[in-house]
Amino acid sequence: MKRKLNHLKEILAEMESALIAYSGGVDSTFLLKVAHDVLGDKVVAATALSPAYPFTEMENAKEMAEILGVRHVTIATDELSNPIFASNPLDRCYWCKKELFSELAVRAGKYHLNYILDGSNNDDTNDFRPGMKAAKECGVRSPLQEAGLGKEEIRLLSRKMRLKTWNKPALACLASRFPYGMAITEERLRMVDEAEEYLRSLGITQVRVRHHGSIARIEVPVAEMGKVIQKKLRPKVIYKLNGLGYRYVTIDIEGYRTGSMNPIEQGSASHVRAGK
Repeated sequence: MKRKLNHLKEILAEMESALIAYSGGVDSTFLLKVAHDVLGDKVVAATALSPAYPFTEMENAKEMAEILGVRHVTIATDELSNPIFASNPLDRCYWCKKELFSELAVRAGKYHLNYILDGSNNDDTNDFRPGMKAAKECGVRSPLQEAGLGKEEIRLLSRKMRLKTWNKPALACLASRFPYGMAITEERLRMVDEAEEYLRSLGITQVRVRHHGSIARIEVPVAEMGKVIQKKLRPKVIYKLNGLGYRYVTIDIEGYRTGSMNPIEQGSASHVRAGK
């Protein structure tokens, strides 16, 4: 692991300067910390402002960048104006990342930064990630992948560096809460965002509210299901989500897992499981 960390530092040193796509999550925070240690003020963190991203995460990213002492900028993206993205096809993430990375390219040029970086790690190569195609087309580099660092290694190293994000739950674009083919709208994104934020306020560490029209399918870790369905909280959860526009509120007894909204080819070894 130490060898991989040193390799990461070597990769970053060769770049001399970089603009980092910064979400405030485990991977991008770790990358930002190491990049700042190596490159100093030649690193800028950029966070997207979009209805597709939880508002609280934008605030958390800003706060974390300040703690690390890194210059932080926000970039407004407008994925919903793209009818292809809004129609929610299987390569939805490609169109989202294409817009983001194109905007980042403009900023990198403005700030005279040599590279655009993202926080993709080595484990992501085994997942269904259409956004990687957009990264490749836009010349975005993924230093964590290049150094061979996986998620658990990043968490361990983050803990050693005393980054408070070391055990942060996995997050993802809110568009991943919708079945492919269901149109994505700002109103539907707001419903999901507010529902998840409410459930987190109850002490749920990991939650997804999967949007099925008038049905909200709640995914939480199996060990935390009791929090949602306990006698005192259950009516409050139902009342809150009904107020957001969900007629039916259900809990998925299979529990939280990545990729539950993705199609699975029955009888095929190439199952598509992605979308956090």
